[in-house]
Order: sequence, then structure tokens, then C-alpha cells
Amino acid sequence: MPRTVVHTVVDSPYEPLTLVAVDGVLSRVHMTGQRHRPPEESFGDPDPRPFGEAVRQLDAYFAGGLTAFDLPLHLEGTPFQLRVWEQLRLIPYGETRTYGELAEALGNPGASRAVGLANGKNPVSVIVPCHRVVGSGGSLTGYGGGLDRKQRLLAFESGGAGLPEALF
Repeated sequence: MPRTVVHTVVDSPYEPLTLVAVDGVLSRVHMTGQRHRPPEESFGDPDPRPFGEAVRQLDAYFAGGLTAFDLPLHLEGTPFQLRVWEQLRLIPYGETRTYGELAEALGNPGASRAVGLANGKNPVSVIVPCHRVVGSGGSLTGYGGGLDRKQRLLAFESGGAGLPEALF
């Protein structure tokens, strides 16, 4: 049976985000210029209808009033990637984890590089908070949206700064 894929582009405080749904369930959130952003032809037809709750929660997050997203997601990836992305959702707002800590939580302490690769392929940026993963010692490493955005999201969540104008 063919899947229905649709998208909408929504304003964030600083730059548009592209939301993609598969069969009515949020599947991807893309930033402009994001690494691993698929071709626009894969986004389906424009249709804002499936995205009302996602837009409401993103607006609340960017306004500082939401610290955890509660949305059904249609994630497609390998079994390992899905496990990593589930671990990302467990990292509390305003906190970080290292790639090694995530590998330990997955029961495979030697898999920090594999965790990093899976983290980099996260299809639902911001909502599945891959920006909360840092290198050993807290160093900022790797982020599909760019290290500058990662740093700004972490500062925003830690209460260290409001959302900078050039976040997205």
C-alpha cells in the first residue's frame, strides 16, 4: 500500500523549518542547510493539516514554555539508529550526555562512534534532541545543523541566553 508523504514549512523565530509527515505522523524536521537533508522531492506535497500539534509544541518550545515534546513520530532507520534516537529523547531539557554515555546506556560501551553516526542521521532535529549530545569532556562536536546552532540551542536550554536571532 502506498504511503502518503506531505510536508509544510513553518516559521521558527529565526528561519523556516520543514516538517514532513508519513501517513499523517511527523517523520522529519529539517533545518535550512542541514547535513543529511534529503532532496526536497522526497518531502511530498504541501499540506499543513497533519502538523497542528507539532507546530504548537515547537512554538511553545521556542517561547521557552515547553521542555519535552510529546508527539507521535514515524521514524525510519536501522534498529540501532532507532535505539539511539529513543535514548536521545530521554536526555532532559537543559542537560547533555556524551556519546560514550549513550553507548553505555545502550549496553555497548565501545559503540560511541556508532552512536555518533546514528545521532548525526537523526531525522527529527530539535524534537529528538541530538543537539544535547557532546563529546567527551563536554566538547561540542558534530551537529547536522552546524556547531553554531548546537551551541545556541544548548545555551537557550540552559537558561544562559535567549534564542539568538540567527539560531536557524
